[in-house]
Amino acid sequence: MLFSHGELLEKLVPKQVKILTPLKYSNFTTLPLQHAFIYSFKNLEFNMLNSRLKYTIHLRLRQYNNAQKARLYWSHVSKVIEENPTQYDIAISYAQGVPTFYVAEKIKAKKKISWVNITYRLDQREAEYQKQFYDQYNKIIAVSDVTKEVFLETFPYYSKKINVIYDINDPNFIKRMANIGKKFQDDFDGIRILTIGRLAYQKGYDIALEACKKLKGKGIKFKWYVLGKGPLLNEIELYIKENDLLDHFILLGVTDNPYSYIKNCDIYVQTSRFEGFGLAIAEARMLNRPVITTKFDAVFNQMKDGKNGLVVGMNGEEVCEGIIRLIQDRNLNESIVNYLKQEKKGNLEELDKIYQLIG
Repeated sequence: MLFSHGELLEKLVPKQVKILTPLKYSNFTTLPLQHAFIYSFKNLEFNMLNSRLKYTIHLRLRQYNNAQKARLYWSHVSKVIEENPTQYDIAISYAQGVPTFYVAEKIKAKKKISWVNITYRLDQREAEYQKQFYDQYNKIIAVSDVTKEVFLETFPYYSKKINVIYDINDPNFIKRMANIGKKFQDDFDGIRILTIGRLAYQKGYDIALEACKKLKGKGIKFKWYVLGKGPLLNEIELYIKENDLLDHFILLGVTDNPYSYIKNCDIYVQTSRFEGFGLAIAEARMLNRPVITTKFDAVFNQMKDGKNGLVVGMNGEEVCEGIIRLIQDRNLNESIVNYLKQEKKGNLEELDKIYQLIG
Protein backbone atom coordinates (compact mmCIF):
# COMPACT_ATOMS: atom_id res chain seq x y z
CA MET A 1 0.00 0.00 0.00
CA LEU A 2 1.42 3.36 -1.09
CA PHE A 3 0.23 6.75 0.07
CA SER A 4 1.78 8.38 -2.98
CA HIS A 5 1.78 6.82 -6.43
CA GLY A 6 3.84 7.47 -9.54
CA GLU A 7 7.09 8.38 -7.80
CA LEU A 8 10.50 7.51 -9.26
CA LEU A 9 11.26 4.40 -7.23
CA GLU A 10 7.91 2.75 -7.91
CA LYS A 11 9.23 1.25 -11.15
CA LEU A 12 11.90 -0.60 -9.16
CA VAL A 13 9.32 -2.57 -7.18
CA PRO A 14 9.70 -6.27 -8.13
CA LYS A 15 6.98 -7.71 -10.37
CA GLN A 16 5.94 -10.26 -7.76
CA VAL A 17 4.94 -7.45 -5.39
CA LYS A 18 1.29 -6.43 -5.73
CA ILE A 19 0.80 -2.67 -5.41
CA LEU A 20 -2.70 -2.08 -4.06
CA THR A 21 -5.22 0.32 -5.55
CA PRO A 22 -4.72 3.85 -4.18
CA LEU A 23 -6.96 4.95 -1.35
CA LYS A 24 -9.89 7.09 -2.49
CA TYR A 25 -8.63 9.94 -0.34
CA SER A 26 -5.12 9.64 -1.79
CA ASN A 27 -6.60 10.11 -5.26
CA PHE A 28 -8.77 12.98 -4.02
CA THR A 29 -5.78 14.91 -2.62
CA THR A 30 -4.05 14.84 -6.01
CA LEU A 31 -6.89 16.97 -7.44
CA PRO A 32 -6.34 20.73 -7.58
CA LEU A 33 -8.60 22.37 -5.00
CA GLN A 34 -10.98 23.74 -7.66
CA HIS A 35 -11.39 20.26 -9.13
CA ALA A 36 -11.88 18.82 -5.64
CA PHE A 37 -14.83 21.21 -5.15
CA ILE A 38 -16.31 20.22 -8.52
CA TYR A 39 -15.91 16.52 -7.73
CA SER A 40 -17.56 16.94 -4.33
CA PHE A 41 -20.59 18.87 -5.63
CA LYS A 42 -20.98 16.61 -8.67
CA ASN A 43 -21.03 13.48 -6.51
CA LEU A 44 -22.76 15.08 -3.50
CA GLU A 45 -19.85 13.79 -1.46
CA PHE A 46 -18.44 16.39 0.92
CA ASN A 47 -16.74 14.38 3.67
CA MET A 48 -13.36 14.16 1.91
CA LEU A 49 -13.50 17.86 0.99
CA ASN A 50 -14.33 18.86 4.58
CA SER A 51 -11.46 16.73 5.92
CA ARG A 52 -9.01 18.16 3.41
CA LEU A 53 -10.04 21.77 4.09
CA LYS A 54 -9.92 21.40 7.88
CA TYR A 55 -6.43 19.88 7.75
CA THR A 56 -5.18 22.54 5.31
CA ILE A 57 -6.60 25.39 7.41
CA HIS A 58 -4.98 24.00 10.57
CA LEU A 59 -1.60 23.82 8.84
CA ARG A 60 -1.82 27.49 7.95
CA LEU A 61 -2.61 28.64 11.47
CA ARG A 62 0.90 28.02 12.81
CA GLN A 63 4.05 25.93 12.44
CA TYR A 64 3.80 22.24 13.38
CA ASN A 65 6.47 19.58 13.73
CA ASN A 66 6.10 16.25 11.92
CA ALA A 67 4.48 14.45 14.85
CA GLN A 68 1.91 17.22 15.25
CA LYS A 69 1.18 17.20 11.51
CA ALA A 70 0.63 13.45 11.61
CA ARG A 71 -1.82 13.79 14.51
CA LEU A 72 -3.71 16.61 12.82
CA TYR A 73 -3.85 14.71 9.55
CA TRP A 74 -5.18 11.54 11.12
CA SER A 75 -7.62 13.40 13.37
CA HIS A 76 -9.21 15.09 10.35
CA VAL A 77 -8.80 12.43 7.69
CA SER A 78 -9.05 8.98 9.29
CA LYS A 79 -12.85 8.93 9.16
CA VAL A 80 -12.84 9.21 5.35
CA ILE A 81 -10.15 6.56 4.77
CA GLU A 82 -11.65 3.16 4.02
CA GLU A 83 -10.65 0.01 5.86
CA ASN A 84 -8.91 -2.74 3.94
CA PRO A 85 -11.25 -5.79 4.04
CA THR A 86 -8.45 -8.38 3.57
CA GLN A 87 -7.25 -10.44 6.52
CA TYR A 88 -3.44 -10.50 6.37
CA ASP A 89 -0.96 -12.74 8.15
CA ILE A 90 1.43 -9.81 8.76
CA ALA A 91 1.01 -6.05 8.34
CA ILE A 92 4.04 -3.77 8.52
CA SER A 93 3.94 -0.01 8.84
CA TYR A 94 7.29 1.03 7.44
CA ALA A 95 7.32 4.57 8.85
CA GLN A 96 6.18 6.34 11.98
CA GLY A 97 3.21 8.70 11.97
CA VAL A 98 0.40 8.23 9.43
CA PRO A 99 1.49 4.76 8.16
CA THR A 100 1.58 3.55 11.79
CA PHE A 101 -1.90 4.98 12.44
CA TYR A 102 -3.23 3.49 9.20
CA VAL A 103 -2.03 -0.07 9.84
CA ALA A 104 -3.25 0.09 13.44
CA GLU A 105 -6.79 1.25 12.57
CA LYS A 106 -7.52 0.23 9.00
CA ILE A 107 -5.78 -3.13 8.52
CA LYS A 108 -6.74 -6.56 9.86
CA ALA A 109 -3.74 -8.83 10.49
CA LYS A 110 -2.72 -11.67 12.76
CA LYS A 111 0.55 -9.86 13.49
CA LYS A 112 1.38 -6.15 13.21
CA ILE A 113 4.90 -4.71 13.09
CA SER A 114 5.85 -1.04 13.18
CA TRP A 115 9.16 0.40 11.90
CA VAL A 116 10.74 3.49 13.49
CA ASN A 117 13.09 5.10 10.98
CA ILE A 118 14.09 8.33 12.73
CA THR A 119 15.11 9.49 16.18
CA TYR A 120 12.38 11.79 17.32
CA ARG A 121 11.26 12.84 20.76
CA LEU A 122 7.59 13.45 21.51
CA ASP A 123 6.05 15.79 24.04
CA GLN A 124 3.41 14.42 26.40
CA ARG A 125 0.44 15.19 24.17
CA GLU A 126 1.92 13.52 21.09
CA ALA A 127 3.15 10.54 23.12
CA GLU A 128 -0.30 9.96 24.61
CA TYR A 129 -1.90 10.23 21.19
CA GLN A 130 0.50 7.78 19.54
CA LYS A 131 0.41 5.24 22.37
CA GLN A 132 -3.10 4.12 21.39
CA PHE A 133 -1.71 3.03 18.02
CA TYR A 134 1.57 1.45 19.16
CA ASP A 135 -0.43 -0.58 21.70
CA GLN A 136 -1.91 -2.48 18.76
CA TYR A 137 1.47 -3.68 17.45
CA ASN A 138 3.10 -7.00 18.30
CA LYS A 139 6.60 -5.79 17.45
CA ILE A 140 8.35 -2.45 17.00
CA ILE A 141 11.55 -2.28 14.93
CA ALA A 142 14.10 0.53 15.28
CA VAL A 143 16.71 1.05 12.55
CA SER A 144 19.58 1.71 14.99
CA ASP A 145 20.46 1.33 18.65
CA VAL A 146 20.17 5.08 19.19
CA THR A 147 16.77 5.15 17.50
CA LYS A 148 15.65 2.46 19.93
CA GLU A 149 17.03 4.35 22.93
CA VAL A 150 15.32 7.60 21.93
CA PHE A 151 12.02 5.80 21.26
CA LEU A 152 12.15 4.18 24.69
CA GLU A 153 12.70 7.57 26.32
CA THR A 154 9.16 8.38 25.20
CA PHE A 155 7.68 4.86 25.43
CA PRO A 156 9.62 2.92 28.11
CA TYR A 157 6.79 0.39 28.46
CA TYR A 158 7.55 -1.04 24.99
CA SER A 159 11.01 -2.32 25.93
CA LYS A 160 9.88 -5.96 25.67
CA LYS A 161 8.60 -5.67 22.11
CA ILE A 162 11.19 -3.46 20.41
CA ASN A 163 14.16 -4.81 18.44
CA VAL A 164 16.83 -3.31 16.18
CA ILE A 165 17.17 -4.12 12.47
CA TYR A 166 19.49 -1.82 10.56
CA ASP A 167 18.54 -0.43 7.17
CA ILE A 168 19.75 -3.02 4.67
CA ASN A 169 22.54 -2.11 2.27
CA ASP A 170 23.53 -4.29 -0.66
CA PRO A 171 27.00 -3.15 -1.82
CA ASN A 172 26.90 -5.15 -5.05
CA PHE A 173 23.63 -3.51 -6.10
CA ILE A 174 24.97 -0.04 -5.27
CA LYS A 175 28.23 -0.56 -7.16
CA ARG A 176 26.31 -1.89 -10.16
CA MET A 177 23.93 1.09 -10.16
CA ALA A 178 26.85 3.53 -9.74
CA ASN A 179 28.26 2.38 -13.06
CA ILE A 180 25.10 2.85 -15.12
CA GLY A 181 23.43 5.98 -13.79
CA LYS A 182 23.46 9.58 -14.96
CA LYS A 183 26.53 11.59 -13.93
CA PHE A 184 27.24 15.27 -13.42
CA GLN A 185 26.49 17.02 -16.71
CA ASP A 186 28.83 20.01 -16.43
CA ASP A 187 32.58 20.07 -17.11
CA PHE A 188 33.48 21.61 -13.74
CA ASP A 189 37.02 20.72 -12.63
CA GLY A 190 36.89 21.93 -9.02
CA ILE A 191 35.67 20.18 -5.85
CA ARG A 192 32.27 18.52 -6.20
CA ILE A 193 30.30 18.32 -2.95
CA LEU A 194 27.11 16.25 -2.84
CA THR A 195 24.16 16.12 -0.44
CA ILE A 196 21.14 13.83 -0.82
CA GLY A 197 17.91 14.25 1.10
CA ARG A 198 14.44 15.66 1.17
CA LEU A 199 14.32 19.46 1.20
CA ALA A 200 12.94 19.55 4.72
CA TYR A 201 13.87 20.87 8.17
CA GLN A 202 15.23 17.48 9.32
CA LYS A 203 18.00 17.56 6.70
CA GLY A 204 19.44 20.89 7.85
CA TYR A 205 19.72 22.66 4.50
CA ASP A 206 19.98 26.00 6.30
CA ILE A 207 23.23 24.64 7.78
CA ALA A 208 24.42 23.52 4.34
CA LEU A 209 23.59 26.91 2.79
CA GLU A 210 25.44 28.77 5.54
CA ALA A 211 28.47 26.51 5.01
CA CYS A 212 28.25 27.06 1.24
CA LYS A 213 28.20 30.83 1.69
CA LYS A 214 31.26 30.67 3.95
CA LEU A 215 33.12 28.41 1.50
CA LYS A 216 32.48 30.88 -1.30
CA GLY A 217 33.75 33.72 0.89
CA LYS A 218 37.01 31.85 1.44
CA GLY A 219 37.62 31.55 -2.30
CA ILE A 220 37.28 27.76 -2.50
CA LYS A 221 36.69 26.44 -6.03
CA PHE A 222 33.68 24.16 -5.54
CA LYS A 223 30.13 23.31 -6.53
CA TRP A 224 27.68 21.87 -4.00
CA TYR A 225 25.07 19.63 -5.64
CA VAL A 226 21.80 18.54 -4.01
CA LEU A 227 19.54 15.63 -4.94
CA GLY A 228 16.08 15.95 -3.42
CA LYS A 229 12.75 17.69 -3.39
CA GLY A 230 10.48 18.87 -0.59
CA PRO A 231 8.58 21.66 1.14
CA LEU A 232 11.56 24.01 1.57
CA LEU A 233 12.32 24.27 -2.16
CA ASN A 234 11.12 27.86 -2.56
CA GLU A 235 12.85 28.98 0.63
CA ILE A 236 16.13 27.38 -0.44
CA GLU A 237 15.91 28.85 -3.94
CA LEU A 238 15.33 32.32 -2.46
CA TYR A 239 18.38 32.00 -0.19
CA ILE A 240 20.51 30.88 -3.14
CA LYS A 241 19.41 33.88 -5.18
CA GLU A 242 19.72 36.45 -2.40
CA ASN A 243 23.22 35.25 -1.46
CA ASP A 244 24.52 34.92 -5.02
CA LEU A 245 25.04 31.16 -4.78
CA LEU A 246 23.49 30.20 -8.13
CA ASP A 247 26.86 28.90 -9.38
CA HIS A 248 27.71 27.17 -6.13
CA PHE A 249 24.61 25.48 -4.66
CA ILE A 250 23.03 23.43 -7.45
CA LEU A 251 19.61 21.83 -7.01
CA LEU A 252 19.42 18.76 -9.26
CA GLY A 253 15.92 17.59 -8.33
CA VAL A 254 15.38 13.86 -7.84
CA THR A 255 16.61 10.72 -9.54
CA ASP A 256 15.89 7.03 -9.14
CA ASN A 257 19.64 6.33 -9.25
CA PRO A 258 21.79 8.69 -7.17
CA TYR A 259 24.75 6.32 -6.99
CA SER A 260 26.68 7.57 -10.00
CA TYR A 261 26.52 11.06 -8.51
CA ILE A 262 27.91 9.72 -5.25
CA LYS A 263 30.66 7.82 -7.05
CA ASN A 264 31.74 10.94 -8.94
CA CYS A 265 31.65 13.49 -6.12
CA ASP A 266 34.72 14.45 -4.11
CA ILE A 267 33.03 14.87 -0.73
CA TYR A 268 29.64 13.71 0.53
CA VAL A 269 28.09 16.05 3.13
CA GLN A 270 25.10 15.32 5.39
CA THR A 271 23.83 18.23 7.51
CA SER A 272 20.92 16.43 9.18
CA ARG A 273 19.47 17.44 12.53
CA PHE A 274 18.25 13.90 13.17
CA GLU A 275 18.28 10.53 11.40
CA GLY A 276 17.32 7.05 12.42
CA PHE A 277 20.40 5.65 10.72
CA GLY A 278 21.62 7.79 7.81
CA LEU A 279 21.24 5.60 4.74
CA ALA A 280 22.82 8.06 2.28
CA ILE A 281 25.93 8.18 4.46
CA ALA A 282 26.16 4.39 4.35
CA GLU A 283 25.83 4.47 0.57
CA ALA A 284 28.59 7.08 0.24
CA ARG A 285 30.82 4.96 2.45
CA MET A 286 30.17 1.90 0.27
CA LEU A 287 31.38 3.91 -2.73
CA ASN A 288 34.47 5.07 -0.78
CA ARG A 289 33.54 8.75 -0.74
CA PRO A 290 34.84 10.85 2.20
CA VAL A 291 31.91 11.90 4.38
CA ILE A 292 31.36 15.00 6.46
CA THR A 293 28.30 14.79 8.68
CA THR A 294 26.75 16.68 11.54
CA LYS A 295 26.64 15.07 14.97
CA PHE A 296 23.01 13.84 14.98
CA ASP A 297 21.90 11.23 17.52
CA ALA A 298 22.57 8.07 15.53
CA VAL A 299 25.68 9.21 13.68
CA PHE A 300 28.18 7.05 15.57
CA ASN A 301 26.32 3.88 14.65
CA GLN A 302 28.37 4.03 11.46
CA MET A 303 30.79 6.98 11.62
CA LYS A 304 34.28 6.93 13.16
CA ASP A 305 35.43 10.53 13.34
CA GLY A 306 38.75 10.99 11.55
CA LYS A 307 38.69 7.41 10.23
CA ASN A 308 35.89 7.04 7.66
CA GLY A 309 35.00 10.73 7.60
CA LEU A 310 34.53 13.78 9.80
CA VAL A 311 31.78 14.37 12.34
CA VAL A 312 31.26 18.07 13.00
CA GLY A 313 28.98 20.38 14.96
CA MET A 314 25.50 21.17 13.73
CA ASN A 315 26.31 24.59 12.30
CA GLY A 316 27.58 26.09 9.06
CA GLU A 317 30.91 27.19 10.48
CA GLU A 318 32.01 23.69 11.50
CA VAL A 319 30.68 22.11 8.31
CA CYS A 320 32.66 24.66 6.30
CA GLU A 321 35.80 24.02 8.35
CA GLY A 322 35.41 20.26 7.88
CA ILE A 323 35.14 20.63 4.11
CA ILE A 324 38.19 22.89 3.94
CA ARG A 325 40.14 20.46 6.11
CA LEU A 326 39.36 17.57 3.74
CA ILE A 327 40.26 19.67 0.70
CA GLN A 328 43.54 21.03 2.04
CA ASP A 329 44.80 18.06 4.05
CA ARG A 330 45.53 15.53 1.31
CA ASN A 331 47.04 13.05 3.78
CA LEU A 332 43.82 13.05 5.82
CA ASN A 333 41.71 12.69 2.68
CA GLU A 334 43.76 9.76 1.41
CA SER A 335 43.78 8.15 4.84
CA ILE A 336 39.95 8.31 4.98
CA VAL A 337 39.58 6.87 1.46
CA ASN A 338 41.99 4.03 2.28
CA TYR A 339 40.09 3.28 5.48
CA LEU A 340 36.80 3.24 3.54
CA LYS A 341 38.23 0.77 1.04
CA GLN A 342 39.01 -1.62 3.91
CA GLU A 343 35.69 -1.20 5.72
CA LYS A 344 33.13 -3.97 5.74
CA LYS A 345 30.64 -3.26 2.97
CA GLY A 346 26.91 -3.70 3.44
CA ASN A 347 24.91 -5.64 5.99
CA LEU A 348 22.89 -8.26 4.15
CA GLU A 349 22.97 -10.36 7.31
CA GLU A 350 20.19 -8.07 8.59
CA LEU A 351 17.88 -9.92 6.18
CA ASP A 352 18.04 -12.92 8.50
CA LYS A 353 16.50 -10.80 11.25
CA ILE A 354 13.62 -9.90 8.96
CA TYR A 355 13.07 -13.54 8.02
CA GLN A 356 12.95 -14.42 11.72
CA LEU A 357 10.61 -11.53 12.40
CA ILE A 358 8.03 -12.60 9.82
CA GLY A 359 8.62 -16.34 10.06
